[in-house]
Parts: sequence; structure tokens; C-alpha cells
Amino acid sequence: MKTLVLAPSPLRTFSPFSSFLYSNLNNNATHNYLLSPSPSKSFSSLTSTSPLLAMASQNVSSGDEVDIFQLIQAHQEKAARLSPIEDVRTLLHYSLRGVLSTFSQKYEGYPSASMVDFACDTYGSPILAVSNLAVHTKDLLATSRCSLLVARDPEDRTDLVITVHGDAVPVPEIEKEGIRATYLARHPTAFWVDFGDFHFMRIEPRIVRYVVGVATAILGSGEFSKEEFRTAKVDPIYQFSRPITSHMNKDHMEDTKLIVQHATSVPVDFAYMLDIDSLGFNVKACYKDTDLKLRVPFPRRAVDRKDVKALIVEMLQAART
Repeated sequence: MKTLVLAPSPLRTFSPFSSFLYSNLNNNATHNYLLSPSPSKSFSSLTSTSPLLAMASQNVSSGDEVDIFQLIQAHQEKAARLSPIEDVRTLLHYSLRGVLSTFSQKYEGYPSASMVDFACDTYGSPILAVSNLAVHTKDLLATSRCSLLVARDPEDRTDLVITVHGDAVPVPEIEKEGIRATYLARHPTAFWVDFGDFHFMRIEPRIVRYVVGVATAILGSGEFSKEEFRTAKVDPIYQFSRPITSHMNKDHMEDTKLIVQHATSVPVDFAYMLDIDSLGFNVKACYKDTDLKLRVPFPRRAVDRKDVKALIVEMLQAART
């Protein structure tokens, strides 16, 4: 089974991070990919044949199959998706675990990494519940500088990876009850937060970086300042991803496949829904033993969970006619 991620995105579901400004530097087909200088601006689509598409074409045996991949590329370039900063803010908000990097006190001069659970506060700052006995707690109390790495799909290194660079500071006593409620809302079984040796620390971001498309022909990266990140919005529909995708994958996989076939004009063999946001949903599909991660846009922006159902029904009806 081959897995293929086509341009314009090396991400899961052709996320917005990899719509790049594409330019031919010379006639020898040397390419340069540049991100938009401002995270508040949308990225341009590719304007020429993608190297990834060329790579895909080498793996197919007929002109019809090459046309299929070109069809996918054309569809994905136009598919509506969240802005980069919205996608980063949303993923971090709904993530539960990441890799915390600190300055080791025991091994001076070397970094130390720990797997930690976290929750985000109102401004997107990660909140940690740490024990005084933990090595990373001792590191943070000695040197507040740290980073937290979060991956959308740890099994797919081409997917979105976020690194929050910041300073870990103790949560003030006046905020403790509110932060405790926020943390337990994301980790309801974390009864140990009330143990005497535990307390909360907040990572106050200085820079939030992201990278996508590692090990692909298109590599994208960028960063947001603390101020940009604090004012970014969390997508309101993403919170319903798990129940909606679970229901669709359990009871309506054939319907999802039909919607994907109609939206992309590609006769996929199956389509497994991954997640949903206000502008559409993302699927893992298969076409002739090649796995694809595709973005399927809604006809319009969804306003609530009920509206998502209405949009999916509308798309299914259109696919059946």
C-alpha cells in the first residue's frame, strides 16, 4: 500500500500551511517555495506543475491515472480551509499531550525532554500540572525557558508540528481555581492535581512555530508572535470532530465515499473521515492502492453542530443526483 500526499500540501488533508507562492527560478526547473510574509494573509496556490505531482506521475502507468492526480491537485488548491494561525491555535487548544523540553539541571548544558499532559487557557497558553518530584519541574524552577512540541499526527511526520517557545511560570494563587477547572475539563481523571506536591505552571509563549511537509518536496514553516497567537480564534466546530467523525465512520462510510467522489471527481475506493472544522472536513481515502489525505470543503461555513449535519446531508443529496 502506497501513501501519497499531493501538492499543494504535504500535510494531512492539504492544510492551509502548504499553499505556497511558487516560482520558477530558471529553465532548469529549479523551484523556490516561499510562505506569505504575514500569517494574517492567505497563501497563494501553486501556479505551475508541482514536483510532488511529478513524483506521483512516475508511480502510475497510464495517462488516465496521471489525469486523476492532476484532478486532485486542482481540487485541493481551491479547497476552503482555516487560515494557518487558526489551524495552529485550534490544534493546540484541543491537543492533550506534547513533548516538553527543558534545560537539564542534572546534566548541565544539555536539553531534557518529557512527555506531559497539558490544557490551554483562554489565550492559548499551555497549562501544566507538575509535581515537585518531577525532573522537569526542577528544571523549570531553575530555568523558566522551555518549549512544548505538539504533533497533529505523530505517525505522519509530513503533518503539522507545532513548537511553543516560552517561559514556564507558576500560576498565581488567585487564578488557581479557574486554571484547575480548565485543566480538569480536558483531563477529567487527573485527580492527582489536588495532591500536595502538585501545582500548575503556565507556559507563556514568546514565539509559536510550525513546520509541515518534512521529507517531502514541499517544506513549509512559519511563526507567530505572542500577540498574534493570543488574539487568534479557535475554530468553534472542531470540538465536534470526534463524535461526528466516529458516527460517520461507523454508520455512513459509504456516504462519505460518495461525497468525496462527487466533490473531487475521483473514484476513491473508500474515505475515512479524520476531523471537521467550520469550512469542511478532512479524509483519508484510497485510490488504486494509493492512500490519499484530502480536504473536502463545505458549500458554506458551518455555524454550529446542527448546521454541520445539514451541510453533510446537502452534500450527500448533491452526490446522489
